[in-house]
Amino acid sequence: MSVQSFHHDTIFALSSGRLPSGVAIIRLSGPQARFITETIVGKLPEPRKAHFSLLKNKTGEVLDSGLTLFFEGPKSFTGEDCAEFHIHGGIAVVEKFLEGLSEFEKCRLAEAGEFTRRAFANGKMDLTMAEGLADLISAETETQRRLAQQVASGAQRNLYMDWRQKLIQARAFIEAELDFADEGDVPGSVSDRVWSEMQDLSAKIEKHIEDGKRGSMLRDGFHVVIIGAPNAGKSSLMNLLAARDVAIISDEAGTTRDLLEVKLNLNGVATYVTDTAGIRETTGKVEQIGIQRAMDKAAEADLILYIEDISNPIAVDISEFQTNIWTIGNKVDLKITSTPNYNYLISTKNNDGISALLDNLNTYISEKTKLHNDVVPTRRRHIDLLNLCKSEIQTAYKSNQLPLELRAENLRIASQYLGKITGDVDVEDILDLVFSQFCIGK
Repeated sequence: MSVQSFHHDTIFALSSGRLPSGVAIIRLSGPQARFITETIVGKLPEPRKAHFSLLKNKTGEVLDSGLTLFFEGPKSFTGEDCAEFHIHGGIAVVEKFLEGLSEFEKCRLAEAGEFTRRAFANGKMDLTMAEGLADLISAETETQRRLAQQVASGAQRNLYMDWRQKLIQARAFIEAELDFADEGDVPGSVSDRVWSEMQDLSAKIEKHIEDGKRGSMLRDGFHVVIIGAPNAGKSSLMNLLAARDVAIISDEAGTTRDLLEVKLNLNGVATYVTDTAGIRETTGKVEQIGIQRAMDKAAEADLILYIEDISNPIAVDISEFQTNIWTIGNKVDLKITSTPNYNYLISTKNNDGISALLDNLNTYISEKTKLHNDVVPTRRRHIDLLNLCKSEIQTAYKSNQLPLELRAENLRIASQYLGKITGDVDVEDILDLVFSQFCIGK
């Protein structure tokens, strides 16, 4: 969207759920929100107090009857004059009401995330709070909700602002030593204390990044991939973990040829379990594609469940995978006397060992996603920028051979990276990406 339309258009959208519904909420924001509300209601309602009336378009045609709430800027979500119309949630009613709003000059349907983007532009929230709000809307588990609520509340922003202030203060001390080295009121070697503090800050950021990896698992889900040779029992294990028939089970090798994923809620953590094609040498092009997808998916997993048929163990090369692997021996019901050293022995036929496997899976995922601090980075871009920030700080305090001017510049760049996370410095290149993740009406 153009900068001009972004600032000067009045926008509207349906902000409530799918139609039809008992009540539909239509949100309005922008320079003409006051005039449009007066026209539709017949008068301007007292700010923040619900007003019931007939609602009419600009020609006086009755659109519906309902409640109107007016929020005077800057005390509103977007910082502009805003209004909400609570009307009946019929499809035809809502379409007619939106049509009536579009008849006003410079009043148009909002783009995805445009209300929140205006709130950001008007200083009502920073970029991390906007991202937390997006995560809060899409949260499906209690853990995701709590994590998103923490970010949306501004706790993450406050932490980064504190770190950024420390970097700015450190630069100020160094530059003071450079500029006033001959003055009596500036203690010598003040930068020595600064480097100690920067080393401590670098350690805090490192720990924060480590917690961020756990936070990303909570936000995006924990990924478990089941791999093994054909007929090892992968699909049967998938069905048992999901507690329903998700995958087709057959004695015919190569039945599963593509990735099959099911989403589970394990101790409040969104967990994605993926069944894959049996890995073997084959000339079938379709099966070869499925096997390659299985290997690619396993390479990205947080945990691999490698399963073998203990009555006919066919080894699969799993040496290339860097993630944690649990080896599982299946068909223990056959009473095989000699088996390799598996982490777990199960029977997908009579459920032997499944409860223990599932219990340990719950414990493992809980431990892997356990946060040591309430404030964590939740997105890949946060972690990438924090790593860059940490790298600049480390360069500054480790480079004793460099002039102070250059080391101070490293600290300035580090503070810029923190500012990019919160949106306090130029981040125009990522704004469209962030706000496009919102639904229309938010």
